[in-house]
Amino acid sequence: MSNQRLASNTIIPRSVPTPPEQAIATESEPPTTDFDANLATTKSRDGASASPPTPTSLNGDNGAVSHRSTPIHKGLAPPTLNNLPHVSLGPAAHPSSLATALRALNDGPGGAAFRDFPTPPSNDSPYTKSISSTAPASPRIPPIRQNSGSQTPRVRPHATTLSIPGMTRSLISPDGKIADRDVAAKLVIIMVGLPARGKSYITKKLRRYLSWQQHNTRIFNVGNRRRVAAVSSPSKHRKKSSMGMPSQGATVLVNGVEPPDSPGQKKSSSDQDDSDPKPMDQSAKFFDPNNEQASKLRDEIAIETLDELLDYLISGGGSVGILDATNSTIERRQKLFDHIKAREPKLGILFIESVCKNPNLLEANMRLKLSGPDYKDKDPVKSLEDFKERVKAYEKAYVPLGDYEEEHEMQYIKMTDVGKKLTHFGLGGFLSSGIAHYLSSFNLSPRQIWITRHGQSVDNQLGKIGGNSELTDRGDFYSLSLYRFITQKRKEWLVAQKDKIAQSSFPPVPGDQSPPYPDMNRELDEKNFCVWTSMLVRSIQTAQHFEADEDYDVKNWEMLNELNAGKFEGLTYEEIARSHQDEYAKRQMDKLHYVYPGVGGEGYLQVISRLRDMVREIERIKDHVLIIGHRSVCRVLMAYFMDLTRDDIADLDMPLGMLYAIEPKPYGIEFHAYKYNEAKGWFDEVPNYRPTKTVDRDA
Repeated sequence: MSNQRLASNTIIPRSVPTPPEQAIATESEPPTTDFDANLATTKSRDGASASPPTPTSLNGDNGAVSHRSTPIHKGLAPPTLNNLPHVSLGPAAHPSSLATALRALNDGPGGAAFRDFPTPPSNDSPYTKSISSTAPASPRIPPIRQNSGSQTPRVRPHATTLSIPGMTRSLISPDGKIADRDVAAKLVIIMVGLPARGKSYITKKLRRYLSWQQHNTRIFNVGNRRRVAAVSSPSKHRKKSSMGMPSQGATVLVNGVEPPDSPGQKKSSSDQDDSDPKPMDQSAKFFDPNNEQASKLRDEIAIETLDELLDYLISGGGSVGILDATNSTIERRQKLFDHIKAREPKLGILFIESVCKNPNLLEANMRLKLSGPDYKDKDPVKSLEDFKERVKAYEKAYVPLGDYEEEHEMQYIKMTDVGKKLTHFGLGGFLSSGIAHYLSSFNLSPRQIWITRHGQSVDNQLGKIGGNSELTDRGDFYSLSLYRFITQKRKEWLVAQKDKIAQSSFPPVPGDQSPPYPDMNRELDEKNFCVWTSMLVRSIQTAQHFEADEDYDVKNWEMLNELNAGKFEGLTYEEIARSHQDEYAKRQMDKLHYVYPGVGGEGYLQVISRLRDMVREIERIKDHVLIIGHRSVCRVLMAYFMDLTRDDIADLDMPLGMLYAIEPKPYGIEFHAYKYNEAKGWFDEVPNYRPTKTVDRDA
């Protein structure tokens, strides 16, 4: 007699059949037992049979089905609910049927309790008991974007975590740049400090560094706009457009040329009267805080320059805007702060103040100012006197950063003597923290930075990319010539610096535009010379003669390794173009963002990221350094020091045999390029060298 389903008063869908592995294991079907009889089915009143859901417990407990005991009875699988094919013990089951089933399961056949038998080795997981299906799986439906928060739409600003192009990506920023939506991650930098304290020097280096890191950054200089604005009448100087952007007059100040009149536009009588205005006096009296007319004009120009900066950040694709001005009073700084928050409350604001206590450094900065636009082609002695009067005018109202900013939770960084001392408060956001780290590496020590590629390697000769081959005989001769040339240039540089010290004068004489270094008179003879290579053989071998000279300090850096070509390592560009046409085409279209496929494959953005600490170290040290790198590494480093755009990095011409010398100055860098003359075993200077794009499309 075969087992039948227990009847129910309600129609319930059929349960899942018993898997075949729990069927009877004997060759012939065993005879019917008392246990089978006890589980005989009953018919429902309407004659239909049904299969209610499985009960949660066989013993009336709240837990799962109990399997503490299992009989081994002539090959019969343990008589639990799992191997009773269609047992139905739902809430609508007849009470007597339910009691009979529970008693049978508890006592077992012949009254033997199942709890006395050992636990079966089978896994009771529902996943192991499900029957495999040959039907195709249902399509996976991706989750619908929603807001699980308490407010819809979201009001809370998004997280401002680290964004590194090429190293991070997200749904709203697939390239890793700061997304336009993440306004809170963007930053307004407001410079603070008296004139001749190095503010413009700091802003230029900051912009160069942040742009090199692929963050869109621009400087908005209030002084440049002020010089043009002072030519016009203050009464007609500023008008705002309906969008809150600077009017056409603002474009005149930025571009330095007057735009044509719009169609149908006629000049008013007041415009005609002022068509040839007299320039406003911009001597020291212009900066006197008691000069109300000039003070009002300066405030207007500052706000409108700030508006242009905010337009750049909010709707112009910018990430960092730098407002370069003195901003020396609390009132001015609070006004700027309030104006920013009124336009976009989520924008980050960072004040950076430059303070100079070293009289020699201040002297050098003042001399540099004399060659600037305010005093160009003027008598340097009289210009110096006027500039000092200007500084005194600012000092009357000057209030440094400190207690007020801290009380009002305004983040700031204060630099003393160009990085010798750094104080900061309340830094929030990855940009502010990264800027503080970068500023701490500044120094004005005179030194030279040399950059070159390794000598010719075996793989270079074969046209293969990547690899770790040794130098050829020509490459070995290059290493010797490089050592001899650098040693000679090192001696010449020392002599030139001592001559410059002896000839320097102050106050300056007409035509003297070379500001002295504040540290000129000490440590020139004690300056070390570092030689840095990658971990690859061809770079290390190029430095072998420096390694043999105790007067040089040689170190190998893994971060200077060549860009990793992934699975294309050791191939030629022709082989890649022939066997991997899609990858070859992708690289040709966008070399900067392209990443080589395969384990360890890199792109230029990854090289920029790993060279970030290298650049900070180069800025920090006061010694000479020679970097013997590779094509991609030299391109990235040259892009930083030469302030090249992102479009130039991956295509910069960087052949073997070129040597570049960079000498940091208070006003920028002094640059020289030398080309290897293999016949002479020496280097010839390339006059008026300018970085160019490579003509080799594959390089």
